[in-house]
Amino acid sequence: MGCSFSGLNTIYGAATGGGDVWINERCFRVIRQIGDGGVAVVYLVKEKQPASDAAPAKRHDAHVSEDGTYAMKKVLIQSKEQLDLVKEEIRVSSLFNHPNLFPLLDHAIITVKSPQGDLSHEAYLLFPVHLDGTLLDNANIMLSRKEFYSTSDVLQIFLQLCEGLKHMHSFDPPYAHNDVKPGNVLITHRKGQAPVVNLMDFGSARPARKQIRSHSEALQLQEWAAEHCSAPYRAPELWDCPSHADIDERTDIWSLGCTLYAIMFNVSPFEDALDESEESLQLAIVNGQLKWPAGPNPPYPDELRKFVIWMLQPQPAMRPHIGDVVLHVDKLIAKYLS
Repeated sequence: MGCSFSGLNTIYGAATGGGDVWINERCFRVIRQIGDGGVAVVYLVKEKQPASDAAPAKRHDAHVSEDGTYAMKKVLIQSKEQLDLVKEEIRVSSLFNHPNLFPLLDHAIITVKSPQGDLSHEAYLLFPVHLDGTLLDNANIMLSRKEFYSTSDVLQIFLQLCEGLKHMHSFDPPYAHNDVKPGNVLITHRKGQAPVVNLMDFGSARPARKQIRSHSEALQLQEWAAEHCSAPYRAPELWDCPSHADIDERTDIWSLGCTLYAIMFNVSPFEDALDESEESLQLAIVNGQLKWPAGPNPPYPDELRKFVIWMLQPQPAMRPHIGDVVLHVDKLIAKYLS
């Protein structure tokens, strides 16, 4: 089957379909655009060559699409810094292999020459296709309908998220995701079964443990966090880092607590402060000023609220590690799902 190599340079009429793209030895036809953000655009694509006749089996065989459809992220790279970031995202994504972490199936970075003779790069990242959206997408719909997940669904969704994060934290040294939030959690609904959850987007993932030993190092970390960690889910120590501090993977535990709150109530825990100003948001986070909105009727059990508070401790040393969080979720599931 023929495939146009010029598809590497341009996505032809992506909104209406058409155009071919090569990722290594595999050829894909662009069907339509399904997402965008900044310098990246996500397309629904279909492989033109049957998967059985394609490249040798890899560790992500479980994600081979039966109908040949995938999601492809195209990243426009306009500087060496952007190129380095994409390469790091690919390297880090390739480390992980867990059913609750969204897998990078294949990738290609190519050099593109403009009509003026300027050289730039484009990256193509291939993923399984998920059209049910993220926890954030679902939260916005549920919020408009005044609907809430059941305690059972909250716990089963949250456990899968924790298991994925536990895999990242189990490396030596541990990796922090650094941007755990509902918008980075894909959810797939299956009739009569619990939702399936995948944590995605490892562009901000880095080795978790850092020793901060000066004011300049603290400022550098804060500046990095401001660029890579979403403000409503960013841990206090990443807003106001001491000049002498040991940062570890429990920055993710704070974000995890915020995400559990959002799964329960369809909004972030510091939504009110977020509506006011970034200064108000920072103050609320650093002081752990948590407010509880009206929830489902009957309400969630008190243990769930205490669980959130346990993770949202402003002092990192007071927060649990991911293994303790998973053990606690298992206990709650045994109590409320039996």
